[in-house]
Amino acid sequence: MRSWILIAMSITTLGEEVWAQSNAGAPTWRPVVMGKNGMVAAEHPLQAVAGLRVLQNGGNAIDAAVAVFYMTAVTEPSEAGLGGDGFLMAYIKKLDRVVLVNGSGGAPKLATREYYQTKVGSVPPDGPYSTMVPGAVGGFDLLHQEYGTKDYRFLLADAVEAASKGYAVSAWGAGNFVRSRAMLSRWDGSVKAFFSGGRPPGVGDWLVQPDLARTISMIAEQGASAFYRGEIARMTARYHERNGGLIRYEDMASFQAEEAEPIRISYRGYEVYQSPPNSGGIVMLMALNILEGFDLKKLGHNTPEYLHVLMEAFKLAFADRYPYITDPRFAPQAPIAQLLSKEYAKLRRGLIKMDRAIEGVAPPGDPAYGKAILAGHEIRYHEPGKSTAAAAGGDLRAAGEQTSSFAIADRWGNVVSVTHSVNGGFGSGMVVDGAGFVLNNRGSYFGLDEADINVIAPGKRTRQGAIPAMALKDGKPFLAWNTPGGDTIPQTMTQAFLNVVEFGMNVQQASEAPCAMTSNFRASMYPQSPGNGVAMPQLLADRVGGKLSALGHSIQASATQPPYGSPSGPGAVKMILIHPVTGVFYGGASPGKDNYVAGW
Repeated sequence: MRSWILIAMSITTLGEEVWAQSNAGAPTWRPVVMGKNGMVAAEHPLQAVAGLRVLQNGGNAIDAAVAVFYMTAVTEPSEAGLGGDGFLMAYIKKLDRVVLVNGSGGAPKLATREYYQTKVGSVPPDGPYSTMVPGAVGGFDLLHQEYGTKDYRFLLADAVEAASKGYAVSAWGAGNFVRSRAMLSRWDGSVKAFFSGGRPPGVGDWLVQPDLARTISMIAEQGASAFYRGEIARMTARYHERNGGLIRYEDMASFQAEEAEPIRISYRGYEVYQSPPNSGGIVMLMALNILEGFDLKKLGHNTPEYLHVLMEAFKLAFADRYPYITDPRFAPQAPIAQLLSKEYAKLRRGLIKMDRAIEGVAPPGDPAYGKAILAGHEIRYHEPGKSTAAAAGGDLRAAGEQTSSFAIADRWGNVVSVTHSVNGGFGSGMVVDGAGFVLNNRGSYFGLDEADINVIAPGKRTRQGAIPAMALKDGKPFLAWNTPGGDTIPQTMTQAFLNVVEFGMNVQQASEAPCAMTSNFRASMYPQSPGNGVAMPQLLADRVGGKLSALGHSIQASATQPPYGSPSGPGAVKMILIHPVTGVFYGGASPGKDNYVAGW
């Protein structure tokens, strides 16, 4: 693979008043990367370089996204890849609009609620019964067929080389292998793919994946049909059935990704776009609608008052996820437009009290009938002066969940924001023997209660947390951003966005700033149990923990910022900002994981 010399510079000021930095001279962990020809913010240096090589050889942002995706399959098997799913958002310059591709797969035809209740007993967190039909390959193929320009053989060349010749495993990657060793050891395909010499790869070990290289090569030559209707599909079905799973060749062959209309709101002059259901992107938009009614600048960045308002808005937004959000094909009457209305946000905002926190899980609202609280539910508040309930130990709403994300901008005005995943760390734990890719455990997001809107059903796509975002200003792309992190994703993305548009931070400052995350809502993972507490890094808890606790928030202070080990930053956020006057790209990424930004 080629090597590139990248010039990175720190922003101090951009001249215009709107860009004035409230803390412009503050040092950052990494510099802001700037350019005007192309920019890739990804989760691994090889991913960023693969995307940049495409841009430098005339490919557009969509082409580069395909290259980054397949390189992710090689370098981040614990996070995402061919056996996963994803939501792909892109601003297409020639159309002057934002498009969204839903690349999430449904439950196999044999995956009925009755089967899981009688034969399995629950929705397991890993193994064959946790796996849904992989959708990511089809999603990227649809985006590429509609808006890409380059041949698959060119776009996948770096991924094939890295899989066949190997790459050095990072400290982050090695840690994932160690944490998932017991799960991976249960499956012959996984042991063959990763445990050369009987042990997981360590830091600096050279990982070669010949089976994965052959699979990606077949897709490069034959297209996505090789994955869904060719020998790869047959290998996947045979392996799954041999290990007791439910995926059959017909499930693979019948899969179709779809282009869907993104959902959006306005926030103080910005048009903010998110992925529609079955994605949970609506949670971020509902929270922003609620927060728009507060003077956040006056409250001050990361003050107790500011964080209190954020946590309460997140509680209310998450409360509406459980009863209303799932695959829209199975819930066509879900009140999505009403949930996104400013009128409904005003009703929900009225439930926030500045002198006390909502206790436990907030009640859902009734957007269809214009009620702040759904009939049969009630809201409880902390009593001032009463001791605060202890936080649920270790519950950070992202335990064991892994995801990958990236953002790309090109010289022609196209912008991409993607979140894709195998869900849990190494997904189901199963690698398709002979094909070399990890199968997802996305089924663990389904419920089994018949009254649950997200109850499992054949062909149904589960509600999930992959929520790439984009913001336009005056009709032009302004910001593309995304992050992994399970149920923390809407919260970290909201705070990173507000860091830019409310507090004037550059993208690197916004990605590194300390953040807080509530767990007072029903989790995505089965059995969707509620949490309790506000997680934040110790450096933030030392400043605001006492006052937040007095309001009724149960503080979970951590020496590192969950879930990715950064001392302060929110998750593993990637951001690309496009200056509305000069057109210069500004790329930033949090310290989490192996995040890397490349551009010129």
